Amino acid sequence: MLITLEGLDGSGKTTAWRALRDRYPGAVFTREPTDSWYGEAVRRSIDDEDADPLAELFLYMADHADHLSRVIRPALAEGSLVVSDRYSDSRIAYQAATLSDADVPDPFEYVRSIHDPVSRPPDATLYLDVDPETAAERSGGTNKFEHVDHLRAVRERYERLLADEPERFVRIDATRPQAAVLDDVTDAVDRLV
Repeated sequence: MLITLEGLDGSGKTTAWRALRDRYPGAVFTREPTDSWYGEAVRRSIDDEDADPLAELFLYMADHADHLSRVIRPALAEGSLVVSDRYSDSRIAYQAATLSDADVPDPFEYVRSIHDPVSRPPDATLYLDVDPETAAERSGGTNKFEHVDHLRAVRERYERLLADEPERFVRIDATRPQAAVLDDVTDAVDRLV
């Protein structure tokens, strides 16, 4: 089973991912961007305010393809539970928002159309829901993706994903105290597995 953690920067995904590592020590825990050289290229583009959004999308896609072949598919073939901090929904939400000013007719559908045929969909996704203002405050606005206006656009795209596949998503109110959020995350994963 592939379970993904999604949400805006500052929503608590990584904290939840770490808590799940303690609860499920036999599972495979991974994240995107990865620690590969593809992931390093992604991180470099995140730090580049002038990175071309279309080129950046394909860096993310290269990292995802490598992640699938090197980690996700082999672990699932062995019957392992796989938990990923960010995955395909992040790419669709964030890169579609980034491409909104590019010469792409429908960035959301474009990103989805190049992604879906080559990816492996998650079995379940925990969406840590937080408003863009709180997300920006928590994340510190340290890169181009962590500003309120961008996070608003990203959240709209996440909401579209949730509306398209409500059976896959578990929405968790991440505005509450951390302990309550982590309880909901672990309860959700316990039910799923």
